[in-house]
Amino acid sequence: MKTFLFTLFTSFFIGNMGLCQDRVTGKTFATRSEVLAQNGMVATSHPLATQVGLDILKNGGNAIDAAIAANAALGLMEPTGNGIGGDLFAIVWDAKTKKLYGLNASGRSPRKLTLEYFEKQGMDKIPSHGPLPVSVPGAVDGWFELHEKFGSKPMEEILAPAISYAEKGFPLTELIAWYMQSVNTFQKGGFANIKETYIDQNNGKLPGEGEIYKNPYLANTLKKIAEGGRNAFYKGEVARSIAKFIQEKGGFLSTKDLANHTSEWVEPVSVNYRGYDVWELPPNGQGIAALQMLQILEGYDFSNIEFGSAEHLHLFTEAKKLAFEDRAKYYADMDFAKVPVSELLADDYAADRRKLIGEQASSYDAGEISAGETIYMTAADKDGNMISLIQSNYRGMGSGMVPPKLGFMLQDRGELFSLKRGQANTYEPGKRPFHTIIPAFITKDGEPFVSFGVMGGDFQPQGHTQIVMNLVDFGMNLQEAGDAPRWDHTGTSTPTGFPKKGTGEIRLESGIPYQTIRGLMDRRHKVSFGRGIYGGYQAIMWDKKNKVYRGASESRKDGQAAGY
Repeated sequence: MKTFLFTLFTSFFIGNMGLCQDRVTGKTFATRSEVLAQNGMVATSHPLATQVGLDILKNGGNAIDAAIAANAALGLMEPTGNGIGGDLFAIVWDAKTKKLYGLNASGRSPRKLTLEYFEKQGMDKIPSHGPLPVSVPGAVDGWFELHEKFGSKPMEEILAPAISYAEKGFPLTELIAWYMQSVNTFQKGGFANIKETYIDQNNGKLPGEGEIYKNPYLANTLKKIAEGGRNAFYKGEVARSIAKFIQEKGGFLSTKDLANHTSEWVEPVSVNYRGYDVWELPPNGQGIAALQMLQILEGYDFSNIEFGSAEHLHLFTEAKKLAFEDRAKYYADMDFAKVPVSELLADDYAADRRKLIGEQASSYDAGEISAGETIYMTAADKDGNMISLIQSNYRGMGSGMVPPKLGFMLQDRGELFSLKRGQANTYEPGKRPFHTIIPAFITKDGEPFVSFGVMGGDFQPQGHTQIVMNLVDFGMNLQEAGDAPRWDHTGTSTPTGFPKKGTGEIRLESGIPYQTIRGLMDRRHKVSFGRGIYGGYQAIMWDKKNKVYRGASESRKDGQAAGY
């Protein structure tokens, strides 16, 4: 068995390394150099969406206008990960006030759905699909909150490109065409309005790679939003259609739930990592898990530890385990739970947690504290405004719930509540579920440095931490930091109430050398591989010295960074 595993590992890694391209400059794993521009930059997971945002900038719009326009386009072009049926979070650097602003545009659970309902049904977790995991979609309200506070162009102009593409169509990329096969799964599962929305509007056939995809239903919904504002979605015909459909399917989301929805402006929180302030949003999201990891890892001298070595991955993984046990115990909607954010990010607490890390893979409990598929994109403009924005439906396309003739699927974020009584993230009516999607930002000496994010569920805090370390500890440029081989640890306790599984498992990308794998095994780590689990990265850096934006995008996806 050991001989077989050795042969498998060596043939896989040597074979993949032998297929690498040769570049004249930069790291050997880099796919390209950074994109450079003086006046503005947009980085998204789809080239056409990037161009939509860039056109807004060129026509006098600002970074926030560009971000909303690109996000609307992504909801059409990547329905496999996001859309107006989902939630949104953002961090904005405002050049006028020289300050960061955080927006939590996540929706709440239905007021008439209770914990007792799930208990009477004998459920130990909320289903991943169907009407029960559907919470209020917050993305549209998020657009209007961002626009009211920072936008400059009319919303009709901002949403016009997405409407045009929805009506006229666009060619599906190879990656999205592959993910769109989930439409067939939903259809076979008997989910209503799937065929009418995704197939019948495209001449009765789900388009493949390079074929034209249209969504006239979504175009009509976006027109209503452009003309009638956020109330057209939350209080008008759209809201009535959503509520009626969900209740017909046995759910509880009501017109009152939609009408009462509000987003929340929050103060981003930060830690200083070797002179760089790394910013995340406070819970109900998981952003502070990345900050907790960085606090622990700052206690090690990585100038003497090689990137991608067994020592590097071991220390990283143990820090992740410690942070994620706290995530499972403490992170929740702060309107319902007293989350000890300051205590979790304190230097003394990080030092105490760090002392638990040894030479071997270990299992940890949460610290004791006294306390009561996704898209990521970023944009920057000529005036110095920058926005870090992430938006998602969860589990790819979402819940399978597609209201008739609206052109989108509703999210299933409610699945991330716990059904165990007495936990911070236990289900309650009108509560925001624990959230995986997190935008990030780095400042240096009070000035903007990098707006970035890495999509990918539970991987996101790990991805954020890897990016920061790649930039700060290992001296990579912005594109190299995203192209570098990644790894993901799974098996820690979950905010949904399920316990950890021993020491868990590290899943590695093909660029991690066998020497590292062997070293991890020597430390008693379980090592494996995973397909498509390592997220998607976009980033924009402000080069203060040269007065230039540097853009980077995800080589694992269809992403593009472009500027002018």
